[in-house]
Amino acid sequence: MSYNEDYVIYGRRPVLIAGPTASGKSELAMRIAERDDGCVINADALQVYDCWRVLSARPSEADCARVPHALYGTVDARTRHSVGAWLRDVAALLERLAARGQRPVIVGGTGLYLSALTEGLAEIPEIDPEVRADSQRRIDSGLLSGMLSELAARDHRTYGRMDRANPVRVQRAWEVLVSTGRPLSSWQDETPPPLLPRAACDAIVLSPEIPVQHRAVEARFRRMVPEGALAECRAFLAAGTPRDLPSARALGAEQLFAHLDGAIDLETAILEAVIATRQFSKRQRSWFRGRMADWRWLSPGTDDLLAAVPPDRPLAQ
Repeated sequence: MSYNEDYVIYGRRPVLIAGPTASGKSELAMRIAERDDGCVINADALQVYDCWRVLSARPSEADCARVPHALYGTVDARTRHSVGAWLRDVAALLERLAARGQRPVIVGGTGLYLSALTEGLAEIPEIDPEVRADSQRRIDSGLLSGMLSELAARDHRTYGRMDRANPVRVQRAWEVLVSTGRPLSSWQDETPPPLLPRAACDAIVLSPEIPVQHRAVEARFRRMVPEGALAECRAFLAAGTPRDLPSARALGAEQLFAHLDGAIDLETAILEAVIATRQFSKRQRSWFRGRMADWRWLSPGTDDLLAAVPPDRPLAQ
């Protein structure tokens, strides 16, 4: 079901902002929301969890007082949140914002969320719990190559276009194949219309110079540790939250967990977390290049970012 007609009626053209981690997305989203009476909507798979305010760089209390924010920190850490659940939340929120005449400013670094929003999402049945447990055992045992081989043999279309270095994507495709008996590509062929077609939005990708973004990643992570990231990891472990849940995949969590387990010192944990985050941002950029070539690409520091997104006002009712 698509709600883009509502935004023609209310005259509030949605803004979509993508970009790698630490590229300045959140600040730009807030500037647009301030100017256009908007609401900043989260499109980051880790910022939905209530356990990671600091480690996921969720908006601060001051940010939320500055402009309205939505879908941040609303999901319990023990919940296996999905892109489908996020889309349902966004659909309901867009209706409320349309009724209020507020402009949606959807921002995040999770490419799958933004692609599902603008391209549609296949309605795949729930994965059998036994299949999910089996897939996790395979991942934990280092059997990713075997899962890839099975996908290459039985779902060559998904295999050919997926990020094969991303265990989460491999695991998902394998689970769908085994649980439903149908390739993920087959389900995707039946994808319904998108919630917000790309043409109905102002869509931009922030693309900072890589050395600049790498420095920002390290500076931010070094600030996070004393500001509460380590404490959040300690609380996560103390609560007994299983480490195989999606919430445990926050950038830097694995390395800080290792430090708290006594396996590595804190400086080593920080350095390894920075490296892992930079590697993740490389995968983000690859996703954006492959799936968002028709979005407007901007370089922070060289472009007038706010001017790149036209102001929007409600139509007269």
